[in-house]
Order: sequence, then structure tokens, then C-alpha cells
Amino acid sequence: MALQMTLKQQRVCTRASSRQPFRAAPPAGRPRQCVVRVQATAAPNDLNSGLGFQTMRDGVKIAAQETLLTPRFYTTDFAEMEELFSQEINPHLDMGELDACLQEFRNDYNKCHFVRNETFKAAADKVTGATRKIFIEFLERSCTAEFSGFLLYKELARRLKTSSPAVAEMFLLMSRDEARHAGFLNKALSDFNLALDLGFLTKNRTYTYFKPKFIIYATFLSEKIGYWRYITIYRHLQRNPDNQLYPLFEYFENWCQDENRHGDFLAACLKARPELLNTWEAKLWSKFFCLSVYVTMYLNDHQRTAFYEALGLTTRQFNQHVIIETNKSTERLFPVVPDVEDPAFFELLNEMVDVNSKLVKLDADGNTPAFLKSLMKLPLQERLASLLIRILFCKEKQCGSVDIPSSAAAQQLAF
Repeated sequence: MALQMTLKQQRVCTRASSRQPFRAAPPAGRPRQCVVRVQATAAPNDLNSGLGFQTMRDGVKIAAQETLLTPRFYTTDFAEMEELFSQEINPHLDMGELDACLQEFRNDYNKCHFVRNETFKAAADKVTGATRKIFIEFLERSCTAEFSGFLLYKELARRLKTSSPAVAEMFLLMSRDEARHAGFLNKALSDFNLALDLGFLTKNRTYTYFKPKFIIYATFLSEKIGYWRYITIYRHLQRNPDNQLYPLFEYFENWCQDENRHGDFLAACLKARPELLNTWEAKLWSKFFCLSVYVTMYLNDHQRTAFYEALGLTTRQFNQHVIIETNKSTERLFPVVPDVEDPAFFELLNEMVDVNSKLVKLDADGNTPAFLKSLMKLPLQERLASLLIRILFCKEKQCGSVDIPSSAAAQQLAF
């Protein structure tokens, strides 16, 4: 199934169009200008036989089983979100910075960017065997993550449209971007003769509750790490065009700028609540969420080294570069971040990868009885838990936004 924005964008991109301001309630009888569709077709093909994918109907893939490392769908306390963005309740809300973000979103730089051509399907048909399987898994994970962002931002826009129309419009335009990304990825899946039923996924996926401040910490990090992942892959493939197996990656340069703009808006949201950046609790949560995102990505990607190798990348080198660059971006906002350039940090992560690989191998072993498998897992699980505890106490850096007077960065500028 493909989720796509029907703004006639592929037919009228050559004509100038001005975006109308967001309105809390459109006039009665006015047709909606943008519709999210979750209908797609993907014809069955022998190229996918033997790859182990299950379908709910022809060309529609059953979503991968949810695990601790798979992309999640989120919900939150929307009433508390309204308080966060209320100018009457929150005196720290800097509408000047938020309005600058809003103008960036309204400019819609990528309105005409996501236009497919005839090379997509032809390239997909040339990807076969194990490489095809890992491409499909990559597309599914990426589509699910983008669609998750779309659902969250869309609901926030709906809930905030009365109390804070400008902020609601920003969330609405962010959901527009995520919808385009998800639709583009799901259409790519259909090139591989599979697609996701995103409507079914919406109703049947487990939603994880996070408090508003945790939602903002986590989504800020996910947008910034998404930027560094996309731009790193793009730059690598520009230098090594022979590894460009599928044209999707040619879109990553502009695509990742959406992620960057989203991250900047979420940074402004955090600065609107200084207590999320200048207290001892903020320091603990900042470091915790950095480590959560970095560890999850590192373990996830090392389970799928074949994908990065197919693109000519070294998984370990790619992950370490992305984490280091994301951390540099994050330390300009968060009061504390882990010191990822300390050699001990990646030594711990690499040991986690080794232990996790053994656990994955045990899970895949169909010959060992379940009770014996559980016993064999225990020492590995204990070892992984001990490594997680050790990394929580890893060396850290005191930093923060220069806009927060009590941050380490602001205090350094005072001299």
C-alpha cells in the first residue's frame, strides 16, 4: 500500500503555488486539499519466492513482528502538550524562533522533489536473492518509522489547533513531510512487489505511551540521527556510483533536510521549557535518551550488515560516524551528552553487538528445545544487562544551548 499526498504536485510543480495559513476549522463545503491515501498495489512476483515474507493478500506484506529494536508508534498526554505550547501558560515560548521554523515549513522546499521515474522498477527487478531480502527489510523499517512520525505529528496538529494554531500548523506541515517520506518508501516497496497496508498498521500496531517531554527528547534525536544517516549514505554513493543499486538513495540529499528542519523545530520546543534543559533531571534524561537511540541503532544495524555491505559501506564505520556527528549536533542543545569519542564507548557497544549476535543466533536455532534455549540465553542476557549498566555510567560531556543561561556552553561564552 502506498501513502501519498495528492496535491497534484507531480502535474503542477512547474507552477508557483502559495501556501495558505493553517486554519483551525476549514470552511464548510470546501474540498480538502490534501488527502492521505493508504491504497497500493504490488503484483506478486517469483523474485520474492523463498525470501520468507508473508502476505495478507497479493502484494501486501504482513508487517514484521514488533521487537524492542523495531520502530514504534507513540502516543502522549495531549493536554500537557497544549500547556507546553500555550503562550498564556508558558512565558518562555519564543514565538519568534517558532515562526522562523514555520516559515521554513511553509516554503515546502521538497514539494516537487519526490517524483519517481521509470528507473525505479527496472532497478528493483535487478536486485535478487539475499540482497533483495535485506532491501525489502530496510524499506519496511524506514517506511514504518516515517509513518509513525506522520501519525504522531498529525494528531498533535489536531489537538493543538485551537489552543496554539501556529504550532498546530507546524506539526501539520511536519506530518506532511513524513507522509511524503512514508509514501515514497511504500511505493518503493511496491517496486519489489510488496507493500504495507498502512491503514491496517494504524489500527493494529501497539502504541507506546511517552510523556510529552520524553516525546520531544526522543523525536529530536530521531530526526537528527535520521539526517546524518541519510546524508552519509547519499555522500558515500555519490563517491561510489557503482554501489547505487536503487535510485531511492539519489533523493536523500534533499530528503534529509526535512529531518534537519524537524529537529530544529523540536529544539525550539525544548528551549521553550528551560526546565527540560537546565536541571539535574534534564541532564539525566538527556544522556539516557542519547544512549537509548545510539545503542538501538548500533545493535539494529549490526544485525543487518549485509544491507550496508551491499551499498559498499562498512557497518561499524558507518554507525560510528553517524553517532559521532549526531552527538555533535545534540551537544548544542542537550545539557549533557555521552562522550562518544572516548574509545571506551565504542568498545562497550562492540561487545554488546557480539553478545546480541549470540542471542539472535540462539533465537534462530530451530533444533534446540525451548527450555534449553532459555537457559542458554540467561548468561548472555545477564552480560548484555551489565554492559547496558556500564554504558549508562560512561564518560560524559557538559554542554548545552547558548540560549540557556545556566548551560555549560553559555557559561563558557561569558568568559
